[in-house]
Amino acid sequence: MSQQRFKKGKKPNKMRLFILLLLLVLITYLWMHSESIISSLFNSK
Repeated sequence: MSQQRFKKGKKPNKMRLFILLLLLVLITYLWMHSESIISSLFNSK
């Protein structure tokens, strides 16, 4: 019974994969431009 449930869970969830990929791209973008973003935040005040 538990083996069947485990096999069912292995089906790839494309929506979740897409969201994770989007988050990864967003984090990478923010990481690359963090210096300019932080400086612009401090300069506006």
